[in-house]
Amino acid sequence: MRRVRERGALMRAVTWQGKRKVSVDTVPDPVILEPTDAIVRVTSTAICGSDLHLYELLGPFLDQGDILGHESMGVVVEVGSAVTSLKQGDRVVVPFNIACGACFMCVRGLQSQCETTQNHDQGTGAALFGYTKLYGQIPGGQAEYLRVPLADYNTIPVGSELPDERYLFLSDILPTAWQGVQYANVPEGGTLAVMGLGPVGQLVTRVATHLGYDVMAVDPVPERRAMAERHGVETYDLTDQTIAAIRERTMGRGPDSVVDAVGMEAHGNPVAGFAQAAVGLLPDAIARKAMDAAGIDRLAAMHAALDLVRRGGTVSLSGVYSGEADVLPVKSMFDKQVALRMGQCNVKNWIGDLMPLVEDSADPLGLTDLVTHRVPLDEAPEMYEIFQKKHDGCIKVVMTPTGA
Repeated sequence: MRRVRERGALMRAVTWQGKRKVSVDTVPDPVILEPTDAIVRVTSTAICGSDLHLYELLGPFLDQGDILGHESMGVVVEVGSAVTSLKQGDRVVVPFNIACGACFMCVRGLQSQCETTQNHDQGTGAALFGYTKLYGQIPGGQAEYLRVPLADYNTIPVGSELPDERYLFLSDILPTAWQGVQYANVPEGGTLAVMGLGPVGQLVTRVATHLGYDVMAVDPVPERRAMAERHGVETYDLTDQTIAAIRERTMGRGPDSVVDAVGMEAHGNPVAGFAQAAVGLLPDAIARKAMDAAGIDRLAAMHAALDLVRRGGTVSLSGVYSGEADVLPVKSMFDKQVALRMGQCNVKNWIGDLMPLVEDSADPLGLTDLVTHRVPLDEAPEMYEIFQKKHDGCIKVVMTPTGA
């Protein structure tokens, strides 16, 4: 085990530098700021689909040099004086949302709404690692070291026998997928369609299949469809005939439930794309107001989900949306009696359900078949571009800091 780090030491970290521009820089190590903090030496950290929103769209809420990343795990190297459940050498996963575990929201399983770390000045929920001024501007985990506030609650201790890939996704995308399926309210033995087969969509299909649902999924990228098909999922390309084909597959009604695992970067809305790009050209202070008050998203995936779901069905949003002026087809939703459920994942709420599956030797969720690119941390700029452009069969990127 490494010794406790010296104060004033330096580390390598992925930092935001501008639209479609990240770099790996040498920055000061994190240090204990509160007695409830811990410092984790990161052994694996991933690029999430929602990191691409920072890469492309949410620059007005970032400062140059902000450390990115919210999917991390590693080894505890230092703990504050008030930390009681952790010690040096413990291997832990770090949930992406920062919560207290004891407030009104946390005890109800709504850790993403934690009242202790809630960002009242922004009118948003709990603080998140590496995710803009909207969520506390907390330095993220695409780095050699990570400071974890309220560390007794915001770590998930794990064993030493299994590789990082079996545990890492507990930080975000696996509980996000699980919550997406739970929110979809699929009836026993029912049908579920999944829009998008990025990392979350892949895990949504596997969770739903594990729970016994009849699963079909839509994505325009052949490699993503091929991965889902390896896990027994019926897939469809994204064409003008897709919704009709799935309706035919479901006796003309549409599936019982649909999970939108795409979010605001869906293809198919050039007007919204232009509006987002135009906002990105404004000075930051003006752009923040414009996005809050009049921001619109590319809603193609959500509209397709609402159109596709059967009457009386449920649409669950796992993809991230950020606009406040988004237009929903309320007349049609009301007529169809569609239920719509959404929200930031409450990671700790689902760990008890997921840990047995993660540690099952049979790997029932196929976690060893998700990472397509494992690279050193210093290759982050190249991998952000490849992941965004969906080149080289890229579905999930995991990065290893030097010396991890």
